[in-house]
Amino acid sequence: MFADRAKIYIRSGKGGDGHCSFRRELYVPNGGPDGGDGGRGGDLIFEIDEGLNTLSDYRHRRKYAAGDGEPGGKRRCHGKDGKDLVLYVPEGTVIKEAVSGKVIADMSGDNRRQIVLKGGKGGLGNQHFATATMQVPKYAQPGQPARELEVNLELKVIADVGLIGFPNVGKSTLLSRVTNADPKIANYHFTTLNPNLGVVDLEGANGFVMADIPGLIEGASEGVGLGHEFLRHIERTKLMIHVVDAAGTEGRDPVDDIYKINAELEAYNPEIAKRPQVIAANKTDLIYEPEEDPVERLKKEFEPKGIRVFPISGATGKGIQELLYYVSAELDKTDRTPVVFEQEYFPEDELIYEELPYTVTVEDGVYVVEGPKIEKMLGYTNLDSEKGFAFFQKFLKETGILDDLEAKGIQEGDTVRMYGLQFDYYK
Repeated sequence: MFADRAKIYIRSGKGGDGHCSFRRELYVPNGGPDGGDGGRGGDLIFEIDEGLNTLSDYRHRRKYAAGDGEPGGKRRCHGKDGKDLVLYVPEGTVIKEAVSGKVIADMSGDNRRQIVLKGGKGGLGNQHFATATMQVPKYAQPGQPARELEVNLELKVIADVGLIGFPNVGKSTLLSRVTNADPKIANYHFTTLNPNLGVVDLEGANGFVMADIPGLIEGASEGVGLGHEFLRHIERTKLMIHVVDAAGTEGRDPVDDIYKINAELEAYNPEIAKRPQVIAANKTDLIYEPEEDPVERLKKEFEPKGIRVFPISGATGKGIQELLYYVSAELDKTDRTPVVFEQEYFPEDELIYEELPYTVTVEDGVYVVEGPKIEKMLGYTNLDSEKGFAFFQKFLKETGILDDLEAKGIQEGDTVRMYGLQFDYYK
């Protein structure tokens, strides 16, 4: 069974707790604290597997968790890091936060591997908390908690050209003729229940990837029939070949068919409806002495609007080469960069809005910011990366920490300390 959607629960690993212990050995005076640090929790990672083409692996198992970090031990022993968990998905999979529907990651293009949930940082052992005035610290830091999310996985086909049209107009036949794809073909509605992809090779012209996408019916944009199962897969295509039954063997009017399907595209996503189209007037071998030539009728209706009409026969192959070379030339005029959905949901943003306490104090002219809110942020943020530092600045601003520092009288050039992090303040 083709599976192009799944809902799963994912969790990163919890950081191991720091250890609280003291060195006690014969002939070793003043042994002092020797509690080791906890291990880092495992990351939850998504990675593209070229050998996959469905999400069926995620239909039966719904919960995935990376390994937890082990706690630290005595004699400064560091806890073992938790094992990362890599979830393999087919190229074109979009990962969305289940409640908001916002995109977390689009596994396509250059994005072959992405850490979606970072593991919790291990807690520090009590050896780190010894000072001149506190030589017997009986406190060790707990590990950062795990992070969890419920996500929707959606597979959106990656193809340059999408074959659209009502069911049973000959899309699968056309695909099987021009590519190496082997779709199921029969004379009944909804033969195609999942997208079929094939590569079109043209002599003397650039080839392209073509997808035969499940047939549309009226009301598809509201989910009638295959509905969104169809429409989701056309979002990445650069150009659409609109296949119609010019002979009217199903008793439908080809001109009316095109208007109905374009109305469904417009209702689903107006941006998709504006993409280039070409009409393939199929089944011309079945046209017998009509009162009015349906192909000429299609040309009169749509070519003044800039949509070319090509009479073809999927059964005999007539007119198909002209159609393919025209499509290749039109694709050369477009930006062939794959459509990649931008990230809209950032799991680390939850740290900003989480209601955890913090304090801002002044010690010997240094502004000290501490508390669970700061600890958690530092545990999950890589300040060495550009993205991590940008998040750090956003965190300071949106949590009100900058306002609190200014209320304490901070001036440009003054020093701010947050646990192990120290920096000069500049507006």
